[in-house]
Amino acid sequence: MKLLLVYAERFGYRTTLKTVETAPDKDESVEIEDALVGFIHFEAADEQDPAGMETKLVKNLKWAARKNETKRIILHSFAHLSDTKASPEFAARILAGAETRLKDAGYEAFQTPFGYFLDLELSAPGRPSARVFKSF
Repeated sequence: MKLLLVYAERFGYRTTLKTVETAPDKDESVEIEDALVGFIHFEAADEQDPAGMETKLVKNLKWAARKNETKRIILHSFAHLSDTKASPEFAARILAGAETRLKDAGYEAFQTPFGYFLDLELSAPGRPSARVFKSF
């Protein structure tokens, strides 16, 4: 798993191109302020330990959110950080589980639409804790 964690003063997206045939049809535009955005790439080897990957994901998202003093976390599937990819089904399942766990822990958790390319807008401050990369 690769995580690019970016604190955003403002994060927005608009659905553009559906890339996973089984994804529900969506035409939406959303803007969220004061949030940690997790650009998340699941690798093929991650499928060997789904529970472990979900736990690492949640712990790292919560850690980075605390560092940036926010309770909002956006989960964004971003399959561009490694050479190998887990299946879309695996990624969707882990993201859904992580979202539930974050909400249960008192965070406002959101997912960008899975299976879509998105137009993105990101406004991030220039401070060390605002950008973190993790690899597991």
